[in-house]
Amino acid sequence: MSSTDLAAAPTKPMSLRLRHLLADYGIFFAFILLCVVLGIAEESFMSWGNWVNILRQTSINGILAIGMTYVILTKGIDLSVGSLLAVSGIVAASFVTGGAGLGVGVAVLAGLGVGLALGMINGAIVARLGLPSFVVTLGMLSVARGLTFIFNDGMPIAGLSPAFKFIGQGMVAGVPVPVLILAATFLLFWFILKYTTFGRYVYAVGGNEKSARTSGIKTRWVTFSVYAISGLLSALAGIILAARTTSALPQAGVAYELDAIAAVVIGGTSLSGGVGTLTGTLVGALIIGVINNGLDLLGVSSYYQQVIKGVIIVAAVLLDASRKKQA
Repeated sequence: MSSTDLAAAPTKPMSLRLRHLLADYGIFFAFILLCVVLGIAEESFMSWGNWVNILRQTSINGILAIGMTYVILTKGIDLSVGSLLAVSGIVAASFVTGGAGLGVGVAVLAGLGVGLALGMINGAIVARLGLPSFVVTLGMLSVARGLTFIFNDGMPIAGLSPAFKFIGQGMVAGVPVPVLILAATFLLFWFILKYTTFGRYVYAVGGNEKSARTSGIKTRWVTFSVYAISGLLSALAGIILAARTTSALPQAGVAYELDAIAAVVIGGTSLSGGVGTLTGTLVGALIIGVINNGLDLLGVSSYYQQVIKGVIIVAAVLLDASRKKQA
C-alpha cells in the first residue's frame, strides 16, 4: 500500500462518522444555531419571559405534531387536524358556558370524544376502504369545519369558566400548564412508540405494509389506530387553545396542519414512512415556534413568515430525499 493510500484511508471513516453525526444530531445543531442567531439579532429573544411565550405557543403545534408523526410513520397524512381542533374546542367550551355548566371534566371528555370519533372515521375509511389518506382527511377537513360553524351558528363561545381557562392560561411552579400537558403527552406517546409492540408495528407498517401483513401484523388496525390518535390529540390541542384564548372560535386552527407537518418533516420523519422519532418532531415544533417568535420580534410581516416556513418544508423534504438516495 502506498503512502498516499495510507494517508487517505482514515478519511473515509471520518466522513462517515461526520455524516452519521449530522444525521443523528443535525436537528439539534440547527436549533441551537437558530437560537444563537436570533439571540444576537434581538437581545430580548433569550429572556425567560420570551421563552415562556415560545413554549406556550409551541405546545399546541407540538401536540398536533405528535399525532401527525404517528400518521406519517405509516406513510399517511392527516390534513384535518386543524378542523378537528376547532370542532373539539367549541364542543368542549359549550359544556362550561351558559346553562350547561357541567364542569371541566365533562367538557374535556366531550371535546376529546369528538376528536377521537372523527379521527376514527378517518382511520376506518383509510384502513377499510383503502382510500388515499390525503383525499379522506381533506374531505374531513371540510366536514369538521362545517360542523364547527353549524354547532353555534358560526358564533364564538365565550364566558368560559376560570377552571377551564386554567388549562390554557395557568402556571404550575412557573411553568405554563399547556407546556406541562405537552411534556406529559410527549412522554406517553414517546414511550408507546419506542417500547411497545404497537410502536414497532407502526414502524413496520410504514416501512413495508405488505411485509408487515405477511408477518401477521394487523395492518388495518394499526392504520385505524394512528388516525384515532391524531384525532384525539387534535382535540386536546383544541381544548388548550380555547382555554388559552378565553373563547372557542369556529375559525380556529386554520392552516395548523401545515405547521404540524412542517414540525414532523423538519424533525426528520420521512414522508415515505417507517423512519422518524418523536424527539425529532418535538425539536421540529420548537424550531417552528422559535422562527415564528423570532420573526415577530424582528418585525417581519406574517406574509413573509408563511413564505419562509414553506421554503423550510420544501428544504426538509429535499433533505429527506437526498438521505434516501445515499442510503
